[in-house]
Amino acid sequence: MKIKKLHFLFAGLIISATSLGQKQPSISLNEISQTINFLASDEMKGRKTGSPEIEKAAGFIAASFKKAGLQPLTGNSFLQSFAMVSAKQTSLSATNSAGAIDPKRIIALTSEPELQFSAEKAAQATIKAGENFFSKAMGYASGGKPVIVLVDSSFADRFNRLAFLKRNFFKTGYPVVFILGNIDLKGFSVHAAHDIEEKKLANVVGVLPGKSLKSEYVIFSAHYDHIGIGQPENGDSIYNGANDDASGTTAVMALAKYYAKQKNNSRTLIFAAFTAEESGGFGSQYFSKQLLPEQAIAMFNIEMIGTDSKWGKNSAYITGFEKTNMGAMLQANLKESHFTFRPDPYPDQQLFYRSDNATLARLGVPAHTISTSKMDIEPHYHKASDEVKTLDLENMTAIIEAIAISAKSIISGKDTPSRVDTSQLR
Repeated sequence: MKIKKLHFLFAGLIISATSLGQKQPSISLNEISQTINFLASDEMKGRKTGSPEIEKAAGFIAASFKKAGLQPLTGNSFLQSFAMVSAKQTSLSATNSAGAIDPKRIIALTSEPELQFSAEKAAQATIKAGENFFSKAMGYASGGKPVIVLVDSSFADRFNRLAFLKRNFFKTGYPVVFILGNIDLKGFSVHAAHDIEEKKLANVVGVLPGKSLKSEYVIFSAHYDHIGIGQPENGDSIYNGANDDASGTTAVMALAKYYAKQKNNSRTLIFAAFTAEESGGFGSQYFSKQLLPEQAIAMFNIEMIGTDSKWGKNSAYITGFEKTNMGAMLQANLKESHFTFRPDPYPDQQLFYRSDNATLARLGVPAHTISTSKMDIEPHYHKASDEVKTLDLENMTAIIEAIAISAKSIISGKDTPSRVDTSQLR
């Protein structure tokens, strides 16, 4: 008799708790399955950047954001459009007050077929001996102003490799000119001609405005591009990218629906599906330029969560765990669950710098990637076999639910993660 009374009392408490508030939304395994099966279908042909199929994927994501009740970040479209150019140099000449300069010492980035440029029209910068050569060069290439960069001669053996920047860079109205060695810029001018190819790209971005902290942003992101059609493997040439990164994109879409149903976020939530991660991270780079970094409170970048982690189910790792206290906050919110976030177990792979979180992290934002991928032994990474049938969708759904729960104190404004110390970044 005592047992029955306790049973009914417990049931009464459950009913009372439910009646006091709205039913909590949940992440639907069925919706997860439908979404990822579409994004990673053969019909999408591997979602290569610039392809008709990735445009179709973008439309699918945008429609999901609209149905969830999100707003565009700007204007009236969920598509955050931008252009990239590829430049094939056909001629180059340069001079200063002392005469002609060896063209092999010059690399000019320009979106224009004809470039006539002089030192008087640009800021001046340097890449000094001992600095991170390629990181500095890429920073100047995307810095948003015309600049002449003098590169220390100690980088002579690597200087020509900067030509890779010509293959993909943002279409802008300003040139960037790299010069090997410390030459006199008095009277310097360069004339360059290029064949220009332009590509139209787009991120997909939706916003759920905050209630009381509207100017503070929490970002959930993933990249929706993959590598398209490739070398056949067992007769299959479509690189579906189910885990990389249809899984992350599916998570972002599910989280958008989840939080839109809750309608209680104090901070503004931004949901971003990035393009061109596989070809240089250009989607996240463009996105980062549309925000003030100090307004970005946290970034949850989600990459390859479709397979079990090295610790098994109900676990994932956070890249750059030690760079902020965000991971500790997330784990504290999960203390009543069976789920565990752990530090990145593959530090030698430099994963913190290899995904779309890196751009905002370099600006000081607590921006981390959440993943389960076993990067030392992942059998389907960048292979045609990366298909939905290789994934554990039930565990993936549990991971998405864990992300939703772990983020609650940051979304509510209760917790604010520490910033990344940019002086310690490579």
